[in-house]
Formats: sequence, C-alpha cells, structure tokens
Amino acid sequence: MTTLNQTVQTQLAMKVRDLKKVFRKREGWVRAKVKEEWALKGVSFDVYQGETYGLLGPNGSGKSTLIRILSTLLVADGGQVQMMGLRLPQDENKLRRLLGRVSVDAAFYKKLSARENLLYAAQLYGLEPRAAERNAMQILERLGIESRRFGDPLEEMSRGMQQKIAITRALLINPPLLLLDEPTTGLDPKSRRDVQTFLEDLRAREGTTILLTTHDMAEAERLSHRIGFLAGGSLVAEGTAQSLKAQAGTDDLEEAFITLTGEDMGKDEEEDVER
Repeated sequence: MTTLNQTVQTQLAMKVRDLKKVFRKREGWVRAKVKEEWALKGVSFDVYQGETYGLLGPNGSGKSTLIRILSTLLVADGGQVQMMGLRLPQDENKLRRLLGRVSVDAAFYKKLSARENLLYAAQLYGLEPRAAERNAMQILERLGIESRRFGDPLEEMSRGMQQKIAITRALLINPPLLLLDEPTTGLDPKSRRDVQTFLEDLRAREGTTILLTTHDMAEAERLSHRIGFLAGGSLVAEGTAQSLKAQAGTDDLEEAFITLTGEDMGKDEEEDVER
C-alpha cells in the first residue's frame, strides 16, 4: 500500500460535493415512459495535491460517469466540483489545460502510427512538435516501448502497447492532475506492472495528483494513499486500505469491499451507454 509522506501536500487538488448524474431513457413507442437511471447519487470526496486516490467499484457503479464529469465530457445534474482552484462547469476550458485523462477504451486514429497520433495531440495543445516528440519518446521508453515501434500503426500494436500510447498522450502537457479510468484493464501482467511502476515514479518525481478508478484490488492497494468504495452510484466507505480492512474486520480488501458495500466486485453488469 502506498503511504502518505512529506512530499504530499495538505492542499486540496480536488473537492467534490454531492455530485449527481441521472440518465433518462424513453421506453416504448405509444405513450412512451421516461425511465431515470441514477449513475451518481450525491458523491462527495477530497483529493490532496500529490495524492493518489483510488475509487473501487464494479461495472455499473458510476466510476466512468464520475471520470467523464471531472474531465468535462459530461455535465453533472447536481453538486459542486472544484479542481486546482477552478470550478466546473464555469472554468472547464481552463481546466482542460491542466487535466490528463486515460480511459479503458482510448480513442485513436488506428491507421496512423503512434508518432502521428501523439504529434496530432501535441498540436491540439499548441506544443512545439520537436519538443513534444522528444518528450513522448522518453515517456514511451520508461513505459517499456522500444523506439523502433514509434512508427508502427496503432492497429498493429497490442492492447497493452496502445494503452501505453494513451498514457503518453495524456502526459504530453505534464498535467498536474491525472484522471485514470481503469487504465490497466485487459493488459497482460507485464504491461500492468510497467504502467503501475511508471505511475508510482511519476507521482514521486512530479508530484502529480492522480484519481484512479479500478476494480483491481491489488492495483488500488499498491497505488493509492486512500481508497473510496463506490457502489450503486454512492460512496459507501473511504479510508486507507488498512483502515477499510480493519473496519470490515478482514485482512483482504475484496472481502472488505463486499462487507462494507454488500456488493461483489466480480459483478459483471453492462454499464449504461453514458455510464
């Protein structure tokens, strides 16, 4: 388990209060009814500067909805969000310059090479191409990708390599706040370790604040200073891995999750389209 040390500041990087999101679906054709699906039911938590905060929950718990709201891709239906001293949705344009986001299904131009995808992203941020390319190469090498693969089309790369490209893209601007939505899901064990080690080194070296959503207990326990249990759109419990296990009277984090939330992390529900 990652522990807080003197490099972690006491200033808040993220303040989320009573965050809510509902999706509405029309059912039927004649006299259609509108069905409401609450993805988030008033979630509140804080993340400190230089901290890695893990959100654990099964599919359908609202993790991805939360990340999409924080990354300005969705608008909340209630609550308040403040990140790096800026507020959503008022300051979303400024916040986008400070955020890096990696999702479980990163979007790319698959016919283009890793280099072309990354330089295109660099241009969107107004970065100087040569400097951006040097930075990208350094990040990829630390993630374990050989420089000779830089020119390969994304469609010829493995799932693990594509995810490493996605992480590199998110880090091109050296963001002070990194939003990771299940970044290692579907990766082979070596790629998963490579990504986890890189994230540990990044936080220690740059003081990057990281919000990590995952359903991988070992990953959450390794990377997170504190962990929140998310179930059914609500934050059910919060604390260090050790304190959560103590609260549940177990030495196993998954057992602690089941005890405190009443849900099984192995639940394999399909998330709603927007969730």
